[in-house]
Amino acid sequence: MSTQKLTFTGHSGHKLAARLDLPDGPHLATALFAHCFTCGKDIAAARRVAARLASLGIGVLRFDFTGLGHSEGEFENTHFSSNVRDIELAAEALAARGMAPALLIGHSLGGAAVIKAANAIPSVQAVVTIGAPADPAHVIENFEDALPRIRAEGATEVCLGGRPFRIRDSFVSDVSAANLDADLKALKPALLVLHAPRDTVVSIDNAAAIFMAARHPKSFVTLDDADHLVSRAEDAEYAAEVISSWATRYVDLKPPAPPIGAPEGIVRVSEADPRGFLQDVQSGPAHHTLADEPLAYGGTNKGMTPYGFLSAGLGACTSMTIRMYARRKGWPLDHVWVDVSHNKVHAQDAETGARDKIDQFHRLIHLEGALDDEQRARLLQIADRCPVHRTLEATSQVQTELAAP
Repeated sequence: MSTQKLTFTGHSGHKLAARLDLPDGPHLATALFAHCFTCGKDIAAARRVAARLASLGIGVLRFDFTGLGHSEGEFENTHFSSNVRDIELAAEALAARGMAPALLIGHSLGGAAVIKAANAIPSVQAVVTIGAPADPAHVIENFEDALPRIRAEGATEVCLGGRPFRIRDSFVSDVSAANLDADLKALKPALLVLHAPRDTVVSIDNAAAIFMAARHPKSFVTLDDADHLVSRAEDAEYAAEVISSWATRYVDLKPPAPPIGAPEGIVRVSEADPRGFLQDVQSGPAHHTLADEPLAYGGTNKGMTPYGFLSAGLGACTSMTIRMYARRKGWPLDHVWVDVSHNKVHAQDAETGARDKIDQFHRLIHLEGALDDEQRARLLQIADRCPVHRTLEATSQVQTELAAP
């Protein structure tokens, strides 16, 4: 993933700071991420979602609303309607670059804002909310004790998330008047609602209200015990995985033809967490998995090891090759499975004459069905015709045996 810094003009004429995360390979679609109230574009959830979507071929623009982060302007002069307008202007900036957003993602109040903005952005095919309030006025609960001062003085300073912010009466009036009911009923793009049941900032009943008000296609996925900011790495990873999988159904991804010499396309492996060994493994726009190392070796054990993938490739290819042959012959093979183990053995044990260690794979093939001894023996021979087996045996030793019926 590569990242570009850019700016665009917001609702008040000030420059808003943005990051555009782009895939290392073909760019198939673009998403726009709107952060939560008083947060910024660089919160953990936004970074992880952007990285995951980029591995899928979807570029992601995340920006700081007016007066926040690295954007110009004064936060106290903004309101909910101005946030919605900033999202629309961000979409226009992307469209001017030939990257009109197909996916909108909004976190907390940003989730309410993307619902409000979605119908005004014709390129949008799907909308995702994360911990969003059904009523934008819900945000007032963060500074409810200060409302009398705000009403009396026109503006006052409040502490939000340990930081001081100046809130104007115009913000309170604007967000109080905002209503999403009509927007949800008219929402044409597909909707995914993500929410944590134990969210103490925006309760889960908000997700239910959003989901019930929207028309199909719509989906709801719980974030289990995640906090409101989705601050834990494993929760952000899960949210990113759900969004990326769901988006492929509703966002029009048109992968380019595979390059010459790579008929199955490119398998891209990219680092998911630089603190450990977790890797995103992406094969085209439709297939994703994780690679990792065990806890004992400094990993997080969230995916198979590289050697595990190598063994999986051999096992899958073996099973498929046997099935294809049995199907062609019309033999009564009911079920096949292959157990693969991998080890390093000294080369002299394999009678190669070399001193180095080589890879040794052991396959235990299980065949179920009314097969006679001759058919079982033939299928054992066919296992060695597996293309992955042939690739490996050029430099590795593959030992195969048939499990007892």
